[in-house]
Amino acid sequence: MAASKPVEPQSATGLPRWQLALLVGTPIVLGVGAVYLWNRSRRKGMKGTGERKTPEGSASPVQGQDGANREEEKNMSPLDHAQSSKNKGNKYFKAGKYEKAIQCYTEAIGLCPGDQKADLSTFYQNRAAAFEQQLKWTEVVQDCSQAVELNPRYIKALFRRAKALEKLDNKKECLEDVTAVCILEAFQNQQSMLLADKVLKQLGKEKAKEKYKNREPMMPSPQFIKSYFSSFTDDIISQPLQKGEKKDEDKDKEGEAAEITESAGYLKAKQYMEEENYDKIISECTKEIESGGRYTAEALLLRATFYLLIGNATAAQPDLDQVINMKDANVKLRANALIKRGSMYMQQQQPLHSTQDFNTAAEIDTQNPDVYHHRGQLKILLDQVDEAVGDFDECIRLRPDSALAQAQKCFALYRQAYTGNNLSQVEKAMDGFEDVIRRFPKCAEGYALYAQALTDQQQFGKADEMYDKCIELEPDNATTYVHKGGNLDKAIEMFNKAINLAKSEMEMAHLYSLCDAAYAQTEVAKKYGLKPPTL
Repeated sequence: MAASKPVEPQSATGLPRWQLALLVGTPIVLGVGAVYLWNRSRRKGMKGTGERKTPEGSASPVQGQDGANREEEKNMSPLDHAQSSKNKGNKYFKAGKYEKAIQCYTEAIGLCPGDQKADLSTFYQNRAAAFEQQLKWTEVVQDCSQAVELNPRYIKALFRRAKALEKLDNKKECLEDVTAVCILEAFQNQQSMLLADKVLKQLGKEKAKEKYKNREPMMPSPQFIKSYFSSFTDDIISQPLQKGEKKDEDKDKEGEAAEITESAGYLKAKQYMEEENYDKIISECTKEIESGGRYTAEALLLRATFYLLIGNATAAQPDLDQVINMKDANVKLRANALIKRGSMYMQQQQPLHSTQDFNTAAEIDTQNPDVYHHRGQLKILLDQVDEAVGDFDECIRLRPDSALAQAQKCFALYRQAYTGNNLSQVEKAMDGFEDVIRRFPKCAEGYALYAQALTDQQQFGKADEMYDKCIELEPDNATTYVHKGGNLDKAIEMFNKAINLAKSEMEMAHLYSLCDAAYAQTEVAKKYGLKPPTL
């Protein structure tokens, strides 16, 4: 699959953008995608709250020491004495006198009977709030831990401890606490959701940076490479060798010997493509480029394409730039380079640059179906579904046998119908998917998109069948493993597979974030005896 994607909260199509991204190509890291794992249906219902900095019981009347009735004080129980100290502490807290507040809360803790766990946990939590104002994060963690030990589902203490753990750079324990808060609050509080997302993204970036730095560039499977090139129907470099290119002996030995030598690198690379000997293509293209051979433009584009396939966008971009700026190069080469650079920009969350490249490609090669196919993918991600359908239609008009365009048009129409609650159009779109997989049984994208629609319709058994068929056709396509996740335990297994197949550090970081979110939820659910959420 060829393009890329965006993320963030909820798109106009009703589908989280990061999920749309996964559906139309290699996933990328954007926005708050990790939060989707928790509860996409409640995203719009999240309610923000103010900072939780006030101690508990602040509304309780404060009994000044000088005004206390000595007789009543004499008859007060130990718990009443403790509550009185807490109330004095609350008064000092509101006045910003945190050291005095801490003294009062400490007194309350000492006076409180040990069997009054709820009250004692509140006193510890209030003292933690005062320590928080003094930026004493270690003390905050210690007191919140005491509060949580006494009251394991104490949301305020858990969240305060999570914030302090973040300050102490203890991301793993912070994630566990804030995940517990999110689950206990039924994912309704924006403040805790944002902290969770922040920590997940930090963890994802750290893990991906380390793993990606040490990973060996990995050539995708032959099936994946064939599928990638199948998304381009008007691509010179993916066409078979032409007559007269295969055998050097067809050349006049004296008149064209030099030309043969210059061209051998690219022609060899093309032969290696036909033989599926992909590991040698980059080196052969480099020979062509360094010799300034006849096929320099083609070699640059082919080398850039394989750099993209092994996940090295940094190396690919200069080659693509060079081809695009070759005004005398074949227009098909320049258009293809623009499409691939535009798709790369999509992966890098640069929609304006991506749009510019696709539009330029459409201007210089108006009858190129690939331009409309890939620009249609971008339009879906930008929530411009009507324009996306128009681009897919133009692609299909120019190339009626374009399986990918047929499948993605069907998906776009399905999303319109589904989010608009148009049941008759939903049914029509589902029939369209059946037609696509019948006419194009080797198109993995058709199965993947149909599976997503089936999941929306809660036809999980059939959705699994479609995902399995997609995996059979493209065993190293990370996006399929992500979508097939299902419950959290299965999702973790799938995320780990996808991480090892990631083609960019950004993609890997995003997948790590999602995997960490799923893992944290399973652990918290076990710890607190809760039912874990599902994807």
